[in-house]
Amino acid sequence: MAEIAKFKDLVTGDQPVLVDFFATWCGPCKALAPILVDVAKTLDGEVRVVKIDVDRNPAISQAYQVQGVPTLALFKDGKILWRQSGVLPAQAIVQQVKTHLPG
Repeated sequence: MAEIAKFKDLVTGDQPVLVDFFATWCGPCKALAPILVDVAKTLDGEVRVVKIDVDRNPAISQAYQVQGVPTLALFKDGKILWRQSGVLPAQAIVQQVKTHLPG
């Protein structure tokens, strides 16, 4: 259960964290990877982007009830502010995340 404790430490804090729950065998997850690179560049300094492999971290996937991949979840102070499954364009992800940023 140490992985869950580490994950909770990661997503508990002032800075929002966008988590990509993915699997290496998942085609849509591979399509989302370069999109998330763009999102990270666009939101540089405002949001931290983290990838969690559901096959390597089953306890985390279970704890957050991740049923399908890819699933994006925006955390702040340990709480999920937004969650979406599937591939979205970078602009849509940025827009969603920005609605949860201060200012």
